[in-house]
Amino acid sequence: MKPYARKASVLWLGTRQRGNGTISTPSAVLKMTPYASGSDVRRSGTNPSELMAAAHAGSFAITLANELGAAGYRPRQIDTTATVTMENIATGWTMTQIHLDVIAAVPRVAQCDFVDAALRAKANCPISRSLNANISMRAELSPRDTVARQRLHRSADTPARRTVQKNRTKRNSVTN
Repeated sequence: MKPYARKASVLWLGTRQRGNGTISTPSAVLKMTPYASGSDVRRSGTNPSELMAAAHAGSFAITLANELGAAGYRPRQIDTTATVTMENIATGWTMTQIHLDVIAAVPRVAQCDFVDAALRAKANCPISRSLNANISMRAELSPRDTVARQRLHRSADTPARRTVQKNRTKRNSVTN
């Protein structure tokens, strides 16, 4: 795949505390979209930390879909929320923490394969790799797919299968 570049333009007027601006992208998804300082919750529009959270959630979801596909699974849905924490430290406002909350519907995936793919996606996501912040994650399969997997396992219930399931349960009880 060839390298590519994307851009966005910003017009900012005023100081950080009292200013405001607009963001535009060539795709026109953002066209003169109002934005302001992230700490000013009274203003309408977006802010840089919210845009960063959106970019991270989107990039992570695509990377997770890719990791699951490479492992032979076809995800039906990946719901990702990124929460960015900004702190005013000695050097100024800094993105110190990002938490990814992921719920995915992936038919026939084993819990251990899903967790492995989610951890690889967290490490390989282009936005994750470019940030200097602590990135935490909670990843879970949707309950609907868990029920389908349990039915699938019960239909092939043998003594050997029960042993494998007990071992998987022990292994899955440890969380990251």
